[in-house]
Amino acid sequence: MTKLSLPNGVVPVKVRFEHHTSGLGVGTRAPRISWHLEGEGNFGPTGYEVERNGAETCSVEPYEQVLVPWPFSPLGPGEGAVVRVRAGSAEGWTAWSEPSLVEAGLISPGDWKALFVSPRRSGGTGAPAPYVRGSFEVTGEVRRARLYTTALGAHVAYLNGHRVSADVLAPGWTSYAKRLAYQTYDVTGLLVQGPNLLQALLGNGWYRGKLTWDKRHYYGDRLAYLAQLEVTYADGRAQRVCTDTSWQAAESGVLFDDIYDGQTTDLRIDGPAGPWGPVDVVECDMATLFAAEAPAVRALMALPVREELVSPSGKKIVDFGQNLVGWVRLEIRGGREGQEVSLRHAEVLEGGELCTRPLRKAEATDRYLLKGAPAEVLEPIFTFHGFRYAEITGLDGAGVDNVEAVVIGSSLERTGWFESSSAELDRLHENVVWGMRGNFLSVPTDCPQRDERLGWTGDIQVFSPAAASLFDCSSFLGSWLADLAADQRPGGEVPLVVPDLMPFRPGVAAWGDAACVVPWVLYQHFGDLGVLERQWASMRGWVDWVASQAGESRLWSGRLQVGDWLDPTAPPEAPHLAKADPDVVATACFARCAGIVAEVANLLGRSDEAERYEALASQVRRAFADAYVTPSGLVMSDAQTVYAIALAWDLLPTERQRAAAGRRLAELVRLAGHRIGTGFVGTPWVLDALSDAGYCTDAYWLLFQRSCPSWLYAVTMGATTIWERWDSLLPDGSVNPGQMTSFNHYAFGAVAAYLHQRIAGLAPREPGYRSISVRPLPGRELTYARTRQLTPYGTAEVAWSRGEGSFLLEVTVPQLVEAHVQLPGSTTVEVVGAGKHRFEGPDPLDRGLSGLGVAEPATRPLADVLDLLGDEEAWAEFSRAYQELTGGGEESLLGILRRLARTPLSWLPEMPVGPGGKQLPPEERAGLAKVVSSLQQHMP
Repeated sequence: MTKLSLPNGVVPVKVRFEHHTSGLGVGTRAPRISWHLEGEGNFGPTGYEVERNGAETCSVEPYEQVLVPWPFSPLGPGEGAVVRVRAGSAEGWTAWSEPSLVEAGLISPGDWKALFVSPRRSGGTGAPAPYVRGSFEVTGEVRRARLYTTALGAHVAYLNGHRVSADVLAPGWTSYAKRLAYQTYDVTGLLVQGPNLLQALLGNGWYRGKLTWDKRHYYGDRLAYLAQLEVTYADGRAQRVCTDTSWQAAESGVLFDDIYDGQTTDLRIDGPAGPWGPVDVVECDMATLFAAEAPAVRALMALPVREELVSPSGKKIVDFGQNLVGWVRLEIRGGREGQEVSLRHAEVLEGGELCTRPLRKAEATDRYLLKGAPAEVLEPIFTFHGFRYAEITGLDGAGVDNVEAVVIGSSLERTGWFESSSAELDRLHENVVWGMRGNFLSVPTDCPQRDERLGWTGDIQVFSPAAASLFDCSSFLGSWLADLAADQRPGGEVPLVVPDLMPFRPGVAAWGDAACVVPWVLYQHFGDLGVLERQWASMRGWVDWVASQAGESRLWSGRLQVGDWLDPTAPPEAPHLAKADPDVVATACFARCAGIVAEVANLLGRSDEAERYEALASQVRRAFADAYVTPSGLVMSDAQTVYAIALAWDLLPTERQRAAAGRRLAELVRLAGHRIGTGFVGTPWVLDALSDAGYCTDAYWLLFQRSCPSWLYAVTMGATTIWERWDSLLPDGSVNPGQMTSFNHYAFGAVAAYLHQRIAGLAPREPGYRSISVRPLPGRELTYARTRQLTPYGTAEVAWSRGEGSFLLEVTVPQLVEAHVQLPGSTTVEVVGAGKHRFEGPDPLDRGLSGLGVAEPATRPLADVLDLLGDEEAWAEFSRAYQELTGGGEESLLGILRRLARTPLSWLPEMPVGPGGKQLPPEERAGLAKVVSSLQQHMP
């Protein structure tokens, strides 16, 4: 390659190491490197160069740019390098990227010289949060200083009175006995000549306190702190400061802290409250320490109060207009010394009062004893709440200068956006974003507000494709998967929650599937084969354990399952009693996971195992079809979910069965009045299954349904996050009576993947979006939709609009990526490269096409009741006329028509379709006959 500069301005940008946004303190001595190219033109590089510290350069062919191997000698503990990259071809070289720092952390147990220290006389259970401190001298010009630190509990570190980072609840939640994260901080600028003081405030965090519904002090009784400060002087000297027995401990003004219950703070105690006492060394397996992989929990934004309310009981309530996760920051003036101000939190109001019943045993209350200063800031540090509303009591004459909600969560990079011509659909998408933002908090939790907040494996299994479409969750979920593997039980059984707090609960289908599905999703979206290599034993272990439960029949049946959890037909107090048979669901999940493991084995070059798991998957699919599917395509239990997953997971062996299953799924959706009939398992797949079977209009109608249960029902009720139940809030505004009712649960938000990949039409065609599929799905409910995705190769965008008989599609393709573009209504696929592309044609919805990516029914007469229920315009006209003629309601009409699904439409006026299932009087029958005749003449 000639050493020329490229004229088109193509340049490598966004150099990253592993999946970290910062290269500081990575947990490997040979970090993989990623970048992408930006610039005009279609550049075809054949190789790349990596430069270290401006001196050493390594040339590599062929060209790659996603997670390429470290080309130099391994880094030592704490050793750093400044890296630049450039790409080259026969045309010449790009410019160098901007310099990026990468630095290894402490890799092995022997790198640690610090000891875990715990207060001897303070910091016990129920006592105030303790401080620990150590002092040291700085004796020259400091070139670099790194603080490596963690805790048994949560900690906030201070150096010379300055907080060393903005991290919240560090070190985060992992399976502490097996994996304990540590953080690396650059504290060079905080050191001063002469005496220095390193200090940490310790809280309970997830380590000690309430967890689940009834557990306390789950991991240990004693809080402890670990810190190792490595200082390098300009003259080459090195200094190490470690936690040891010379440290001291004292109490603080944080009198009580608990993640579920809140925090009590005495603001009269500013800093440590003497006397200082000794510390003890606490034993901890240093082999459990690892450099934090997931992004830290941080304060992400602050929201102002939208409205101030006074409840019927006279309480002051502030409404932030958004269900969120974090805490309230309150600035007040004129308070008295010792005056107590309290804040209670809740997601909803009921009867104008704070509704705390859904919190169950979580108190979610922060209390403050005022100092009596002219101005005071009230803000917790060791708790968080899920809330939209906060009730403030105890002000008693104190003035309020400012109230705001501090939103916290793991600091993930946003990578996916969607918008459309429907404000309700956009609000639904925004609700999914907020649900993920609040529940991706150190671990992927089910909910952020009640006495639970656990890493339920089933929730993230169904939501992971949507999560990967919205944020870069590669390192976040990669770290969580390492905990899943660590907590996986002997024989391969996967816990219901990770970190595992319920070791005696059996593994179940769809939940344990997270072991296979989540790494597979990460590979598809981020192109990291390494996650499959790391999780291989875990993935295989889960499938082997399920195979042992199923036995030679290959049917996973007869065991306790939770099935299609929270199907809308399930009773409020029995969410597992779904319409879909749990054995059908379990065996389908078995087949899917076996198939994934077979594909992974092929990718990893494990040919013998690939053959074995391909055979296993084939056997399970065959057993499923033989046991649960009729030759005509009916699936046992005849529920929306069983058809959706049988179609989406390719479990139906014949074309006849597939066609019949698609038709039956559409029938069930129509008979439900285009209301959702799926729980956790079926919801991510029902729209895809309908669309792929050619029933795009039914998919759109189901998506845009506003009656309960539906996605948009919650939007019409004012939801700002995704609910746990389809009817968490009942139509009359009251809260669902079930004791398990959350208003911030992301599982049903899995629909976001459909919005990005099907409605807007942008999906990965190869792992990591190395090539993309562009196949939009327009419908009459929308005049435009667009999505933007920050892929490992750069920004990809798809936008379409329709109007005045024309259809416009605009596609932006990043460097090195191919886009396979298929216009709706067409069978032709056009392949295009990097750049901006524009496609125009007639509006496909004006052509009455079906099954070719167009949400429009095929042109044919309305023959029977099911045809009527499948045509939105015809149904609206018929329902309106029926109600005017008979006085009956739409719900009762739907109930009657469900029993008459195959009845010819022309017979309908003579059938018992009156209110109460009675025959209509002659005059009303004649009027209905005219309506039917008109529909058959004018509706396709």
